[in-house]
Amino acid sequence: MTLNNKGFLSNIILIIAVIVIVVIGIMIIKSIDHSRYQIEKLSAQLYKQGSVLKKIEHQINNKKFVHNISNSIYKNNGIANLKYFNQKAQFGGRLIAPVISAAKNMNYIINNDAFVAELWSKVNSSLAARDYEHPEKFKPLLAEKWELSDDKLVYTIELRKGVLWHDFTDPVTGEKWKNVEVTSEDFKFFLQVVKNKNIDCAPIRTYYKDLERIEIISKYKFKVYWNKKYFLSESSTLGLSPLPSHLYHSYKGPFDGIKFNDDYGRNKIIVGCGPYKFDRWDAGQRIILKKWDNYFGNKYGAAPPIRTLVYEIIKHPNTQFQSLLSEDIDKMHLSADQWVNRTDIPEFNKNSKTYILDKYKYPSKSYSYIGYNLKNPLFKDKNVRKALTHLVDRKKILKVVFSNLGRVVTGNFFIDSPYYDKSIKPYKFSIATAQKLLLDAGWKDNNGDGVLEKDGKPFKFTVLTISNSTAQEKMFPIIKEDMKKAGIVMNINKVEWSVYVQRLEKKDFDVVSLGWSMGFESDPFQIWHSSMADIMGSSNHIGFKNKKADRIIEKIRTCFDFKERVKLAHQFHELLHEEQPYTFLFCRDSLIAINNRYKNVHLFDKYPIIPEDIMWVSEDRQMQVNTLR
Repeated sequence: MTLNNKGFLSNIILIIAVIVIVVIGIMIIKSIDHSRYQIEKLSAQLYKQGSVLKKIEHQINNKKFVHNISNSIYKNNGIANLKYFNQKAQFGGRLIAPVISAAKNMNYIINNDAFVAELWSKVNSSLAARDYEHPEKFKPLLAEKWELSDDKLVYTIELRKGVLWHDFTDPVTGEKWKNVEVTSEDFKFFLQVVKNKNIDCAPIRTYYKDLERIEIISKYKFKVYWNKKYFLSESSTLGLSPLPSHLYHSYKGPFDGIKFNDDYGRNKIIVGCGPYKFDRWDAGQRIILKKWDNYFGNKYGAAPPIRTLVYEIIKHPNTQFQSLLSEDIDKMHLSADQWVNRTDIPEFNKNSKTYILDKYKYPSKSYSYIGYNLKNPLFKDKNVRKALTHLVDRKKILKVVFSNLGRVVTGNFFIDSPYYDKSIKPYKFSIATAQKLLLDAGWKDNNGDGVLEKDGKPFKFTVLTISNSTAQEKMFPIIKEDMKKAGIVMNINKVEWSVYVQRLEKKDFDVVSLGWSMGFESDPFQIWHSSMADIMGSSNHIGFKNKKADRIIEKIRTCFDFKERVKLAHQFHELLHEEQPYTFLFCRDSLIAINNRYKNVHLFDKYPIIPEDIMWVSEDRQMQVNTLR
């Protein structure tokens, strides 16, 4: 019995020992598992962080990382408006648009022509560009980084490296230029040219009036110094384009401004660094731009997909429209008559088998006007100018000539911008009011011939109009009849556009009728400041001089407070309304027709635009340019 008890106790102790060992083992295993779990969790976190670091490293190496240091420093290795390009777009094809005539030359510095400016915008590039959807923001093009000093007077610019000028053959010397890089010197040369008083570029020079100098820091870095604060200094600086000195100053000795004006051969071409290369100008026929294969935007995915841009010279709007229907051209600006009376056809009907065209309508960034040569004694008195405005039946003209596709304006700012004072109402059409104003100014019909006279001279003038302008052909006979009812003789003289421009630049006219396009923000200086009034070729072609206007303009230029600048703009608007140097006419609607082959046709509303550089055509619908002409 004793032996059995001992054996029993031994078994109990053994069992307990085994249980203890098992429990301890389980605890050790759990502890190990927990530690391993924590280690694995930590490893996973480190791996995740490592992946993020690798991703950042990859982005930096591929120049896609964006870093905004502050409001005064901007760095972005991307490119402007990249997000609007379709990366699956198919490349090739053409876009043909009509123009009524070619310009006198292709040098936009000495040619204040909207069409030439459009060509340069496609052939050349600038430091930065406004975002299509958010035009208040600038995004980089040639500049990789920029910084503004605390006093708002100095911009430091760092350029992209490896940007190439277009290859070209000098039309004068025959020398071939290839693989020339854009550098800081090309921006300094641009300013040197614009500041040269021998060069006929008064309209452009005004924008850089207060830009003191450009200092070269290195091949790819320079500083832009303004001698006073200017509210458009940002857009003027970031809008700077380089100018190829190897084209315009390829000779020995100092740069010759007069030679630059008269360099007929070189001023017939454009050399830039933008997405399209100037191919040729067939006088009287067409201008052709072709895609530049070495464009710096290609590597960022911001290359325009369309291969060839053609500007076909077609003088008459009816011929243009027929060319649109026959698909000889691909896009055109429609007249109001065409929009209303000629687009209700199968070609514009999406449900038709022959549907080929889409149309778009939006407010133009412009205004039209009748301008009076203020050096002519007839127009010296502001009450006479008010009387003339009372004799222009703008509501009738808008309805009859433009089918109400636009709005009557009273001032010089874009009608949908805060700068435009909508509380200022147009002078009403009233022959009686006009006659009273003219009588108060001393104009009477003394001999009963139906024509007003003063100091023995009849009230008679000639308005200069543009041949082939259907709008002016319809508008001015209406005005002429109403002028006649008030005792004023208005003659109409139609001239070709080239002659029109020459007479405008020489101020050789009584009355003209034109339009001004406007930027996102406008500076009135170029058109309205007294300092521009006596300069031949300036935008102040009517010779407007007013000291109060000058003071307001100068305040606007140096005012950085938006609300205060709007107040000043409204004061200026009111002054123009009182002085009536122009009879302000209309902000007309832009009426565009585009062939439906084109994809990614996008109308951006804030600053209305349909950019061509993002449009494309699928390969099966691409059309080529007829080169046999």
